[in-house]
Amino acid sequence: MPTTPTPLPPAHRSRAIDVMRGLTLALMIVVNMSISEATAYAPLLHATWHGLTLTDVVFPSFLFVVGAAMNYTLPRYQALGAAAVWRKVAQRTALIFLCGYLLYWFPFFQFNSIDQLVLRPLSGTRILGVLQRIALAYGIASLVLHFGRQRGAIVYSVLALLGSWWVMARFGDYTLQGNAALRLDRWLLGEAHLYKGEGIPFDPEGVLGTFPAVVQVLAGFGGARLVQQRGAHAATVLRLVALGAACVLLAAAWHGLLPINKKLWTSSYVVCTIGIDLLVLALLVWLIDLRTPASSPPRWTHFFEMFGRNTLFIYLLSEVVSTVLWLTPVGKQPAFEWLYTALFQPWAGIKSGGLAYAIAFMLASWGVAWVMDRRKIGRASCRDRV
Repeated sequence: MPTTPTPLPPAHRSRAIDVMRGLTLALMIVVNMSISEATAYAPLLHATWHGLTLTDVVFPSFLFVVGAAMNYTLPRYQALGAAAVWRKVAQRTALIFLCGYLLYWFPFFQFNSIDQLVLRPLSGTRILGVLQRIALAYGIASLVLHFGRQRGAIVYSVLALLGSWWVMARFGDYTLQGNAALRLDRWLLGEAHLYKGEGIPFDPEGVLGTFPAVVQVLAGFGGARLVQQRGAHAATVLRLVALGAACVLLAAAWHGLLPINKKLWTSSYVVCTIGIDLLVLALLVWLIDLRTPASSPPRWTHFFEMFGRNTLFIYLLSEVVSTVLWLTPVGKQPAFEWLYTALFQPWAGIKSGGLAYAIAFMLASWGVAWVMDRRKIGRASCRDRV
């Protein structure tokens, strides 16, 4: 008879991991609020093609903290049996994917050529995207960890990183027009369902890059598990630093053969960002869990901890509000641009005003998180959320 995999042991919560989760969400909202290249500082823009900026680290860090959060949820699912794991993982994967798809279909209606309000056609709706990649990476990583445990995670990571590299090298090049990821998405999804922001239909969150993206979730799970099993000790921090530095050095050496590229989601990019996340986690463990007692954590951590509750809801809300502001005209400008030109640019300048605007938007999102926390919305179940 088939046997159910042994459940993972329950994990003790680390404040540093919760802070990293909220910090990642705050940065994700800030970088998403960029109006244009002219109004943003270079670190708040994606690399044009090959290379890495601060913005390029944010999304993979979100995947990393999704994996870290699974330390609390997956053992509870496993304690209920294999059927519960399948059901819970499938439900969460489907819900997050659906939210992402509806976000790209939003606002669902449009005016036609004779000013009639009609339903927006699904024929041109983008299928994959940020939330969809989070959903798929979470779902695959959960099943890998449930059935394969640590050894399965290692085997999957090696196969996904090397397999993705082989496919890219065998069936295309590393240019925008000739890469294998684009060819696969055109064949599988069709150009009408791809992202249109790169000059040609091309999806940075396409099918091929999803498989190495799972490795970032697995790495987040492993990094958090290391902290929780070994505790907040100097040896734990040193081990995280060593692992992080090794990943960054490996990615730098690999870059000569396989460029670090966020839009292609190359394996060297995955390894590099995992290294950076491990180093950030080491710093936060040292600052929060190691240097200060649990009974009196630094006051600044509360801001990010609160941001980390109801994470996906706050992110989705920020995207919906941003879309509404872009679609709402104020004179000859979208409301999104009007707020910047009327309230921020006059006193802060072009780029500083853009940064101030993005931070203000992020703080407004935090205000929603604060209200939800005061009303205990999601507080009881926040540990169950990815």
